[in-house]
Formats: sequence, C-alpha cells, structure tokens
Amino acid sequence: MRDFEKISFEQFKKDVADDRALYDSFSLPTRKTKRAAGYDLALLQDLTIKPGEIVKLPTGVKCFCAPDEVLLVTVRSGTGFKYNIRLVNQIGVIDSDYYNNQDNEGHIFVKIQNEGEKTAEFKAGDAVAQGTFIKYLVTSTDSPLDQARTSDY
Repeated sequence: MRDFEKISFEQFKKDVADDRALYDSFSLPTRKTKRAAGYDLALLQDLTIKPGEIVKLPTGVKCFCAPDEVLLVTVRSGTGFKYNIRLVNQIGVIDSDYYNNQDNEGHIFVKIQNEGEKTAEFKAGDAVAQGTFIKYLVTSTDSPLDQARTSDY
C-alpha cells in the first residue's frame, strides 16, 4: 500500500504559510498518463528562479509506502531539458520510515538549482519534480543499525 497525503495544516503553517485557502486548493501528486511512472509534484506558489539560484520548495505532501519501498524524487525531464533545472541532491530518497516523523510529519521538500543562463518562471500548479515508488532489496545478512525506526504500515 502506498499513497500521498497532505501534511496537517499546522505543519503547513510552519513550513509554507498560514493560508488556509492555499492549503485547501492544492492537489496531491498525480500521474499525467496511464503509463507514466512518476507522480508529478506541483508548485504551491509561483516561482521565479534566476541563473545559479538555489531554492528549497515545500510540496505540502507526505507519502507512505511499504517497508520495502522507497519514493525516489527526480526533476521532471521537461524541466531539466527546457530550463536546465537540477535537483541539488540529484535524486531525493524518501524512505518509508520518513512518514509522520516527529520533526516535520514527513513533509517532502524539493531543492532545485537553475544551472541555465536564463531566468526560469513557473506558475503555481506547474510540476518541476516527480516521485516514483520503487521496491528495493536488502542483503541476506542485512542488520540495520537503528532497529527503532523500523515500522510497518
């Protein structure tokens, strides 16, 4: 079982804005086509990013997935090709135990950099990144150092 949820409004106020209308108006990530692998992560607000600039973007969402799954976050290919926008960490890894953590409820952020020569402008609702759920394997001798964070949903 895997899905997306909005973070609570209390967390939204801390991370984004004390704006109930904005909170109520944004949608959870979706796939644009039947065979798309990734769920588009849309901008909550308009964004202008200058060449060389780095911006940390809140998504307002969290995800849950099976203990042997992970959400990989990548820049949408169109965003990279058209604007030379890159994720600062190249690939975001959202582990299953990030969901509902005590620090920020598992709020997913995306940090991007404009490596192009032109200012890029996006509107609220535009998708700059995407998340893809992936099943992963572990070794037969696997023994995680932190057993306390292991949880099953």
